[in-house]
This record gives sequence, structure tokens and C-alpha cells, in this order.
Amino acid sequence: MTDHQKNLFMKTAPVFKQLKKVDKTLKRFNKGILKFVQEEYIYLCVVIIFCLLIGMLLVLQNIKDQMTLYIVKPDPFPHFQNAAYPELEKTYSPQLSAQAAYILDVSSHVAIFSKNENLRFSPASTTKLITSLTALDYFKPSDILVAKNPNVEPVVLGLSKGEKMTFENLLYAMLVPSANDAALTVSQNYPGGEEAFIQKMNEKVTLLGLSNSHYEDPVGLNDDGDYTTVHDLAIILSYALSHPLLSHIMNTQNTTISSVDGTKYRLNTTNELLGRYGVYGGKTGYTEEAGEVLVSSTKMNDGHTYIIVVMKSNDRFGDTQKLLTLIQDNITYKAVQP
Repeated sequence: MTDHQKNLFMKTAPVFKQLKKVDKTLKRFNKGILKFVQEEYIYLCVVIIFCLLIGMLLVLQNIKDQMTLYIVKPDPFPHFQNAAYPELEKTYSPQLSAQAAYILDVSSHVAIFSKNENLRFSPASTTKLITSLTALDYFKPSDILVAKNPNVEPVVLGLSKGEKMTFENLLYAMLVPSANDAALTVSQNYPGGEEAFIQKMNEKVTLLGLSNSHYEDPVGLNDDGDYTTVHDLAIILSYALSHPLLSHIMNTQNTTISSVDGTKYRLNTTNELLGRYGVYGGKTGYTEEAGEVLVSSTKMNDGHTYIIVVMKSNDRFGDTQKLLTLIQDNITYKAVQP
């Protein structure tokens, strides 16, 4: 190497060093840019996938909502079977004091007799049928309930504040002597208390398809807020009879129950027809506004079960007996052709 070349190399060497540094910097920059682009791409992919998932969920929810419109809801009366069509052989209208009356053939779900079937009246203590059905959706027979504020008149079992009793025994108290404090205790032990329980009562009648029934208390004393019809009461009792425990309790003429501390209570039915004329279950009701109310079930000689309802009556037992006479050996069944 000549002196000139050496001098030239010495002068250009720092430049080459700077160029190498720039080249390394550019390479690092390029790598950083590439890494950034790759990470941003990944983030972008994640965002896109997330949006796609949300969109799919919305589509699936819409499909589910559309399918719900076509789902057939379970029959609330699975015990009803297709049956022959019942008719009265001799048709006549008995003289009734009741302002509304109804006879339902349980097997076919056909009305044999009706008077003002869609006219609304106060149900009085027949309310306790819905109270019982609503409570059975939540409580077990062996559950221990506490009387929180049992002061209610006029018909009471005599529970004291803080007294404990099984739910099953409270059902007996509600349905045999129609104890108001028992019904109140059941509702007050429900989650959310009495108001939440009343809401569930009305959900129950909606589930049963009863558009002419509404309840404002679990006892049946709110004549201004409670209402139902003879038709709806017949449906309510037919549904209650499908529950073995309720059916057994409603067929009880007298029994003795006790609270957890051993206090005993003697119970006697308010239904004077129970055990007579084939009557084996039902519920009474009375307030000054409602008048006398009675819903009864009976099994006739033909083996069929009938439900008889009278509302706003001056003689509920006498009216019911007349309706029992009307259907006694007076019904024929015609085959239903497909």
C-alpha cells in the first residue's frame, strides 16, 4: 500500500465506521418496525376475532329468541286425557241462590253447567288454594317455618309470634279449618316476604292460563283486590287435586297437628259436604263482600270426577247439593270423532 493509499484509508476509516453504525441502527430500526407491525397485526386479529365472537353470540341469541316463539310450553294439566264428550240427558236450571255456578268434568275438561262463568267475584278463603300451590313450588313439606307476624282475623289457628311449624302442618291448617294466620306465615317465610309471594301467586294463575283471576293477599281478605270466576276456581281446584298431598289434605275432615315445641291444634273441616254425596275435596270461603263460596270435587257412580263451584251464594252447601242432584245419573258421554 502506498503512502497515498494509507493516507486515504486513514481519512475514510471514520466515515466507514459511522456508516457501519448507521447500518446497525437501520437494521435495529427495521427489526423494531417489523416487530411492531407483527404485534399490531396480532392485536388487530384479536380485535377482529373478538368482534366476530360477539356477532356470533348476537346471532345465536336472535335464533334462540325466534325458536322460543315456536316452543310448545308444557301442559299445566298433564293429568287431563282425551275423553268422551259429556252431556246432560235432562237439561234444566236448578234454582240457586249463588250468583255464579259451574260444573266441570275433569276427564274431558268440559263444562256440564254454567251460570255467569266469567263474572268476577271475590274468592275469599278459596284464595288459599293458590297460596298452597304457590308455596309448594318452593317449600318442602318438612321445612320448618316461623310465625313472624301472625296477627290476622277472623279465622286463626292461634299461632304465637316466633312459633315454629312444618310447612305440611301449615297446609293442613290452611285447607282444613282455613286458618288465616297459617296462610300469612307461609307467605312471610317466602324469600322477599309477603309481597314477593303475592307476585308469585299471580304468576301462578298466569301460568295456568287464568286471565280472570288476580290476588292481592295470600289469605283472601282483600275483597277490593282479589277476584276470580267460577270457571277459574274450577281450573284451580282441578290442578290442586293433581297434587297428592293437597288432594289428601282437602279430603281430611278432622285431624290434630302440632308445632315444633309440641303445642297441639285440633283441626275440623269447614266443608259440611265433605264425605257426603261423593264429595272428597274442595275449599270454602266467606267474607261479607264475597258472600258464601264453595268449590268441591266429587266422584259419581259413573266413575267420573266433577268439580262444582258456587260463588256469591247465600247457601253454598244447599246450592252445591242441587248441582250434585243435577248430574247424578244424568250424564251421557259421546265419543269424540277425530
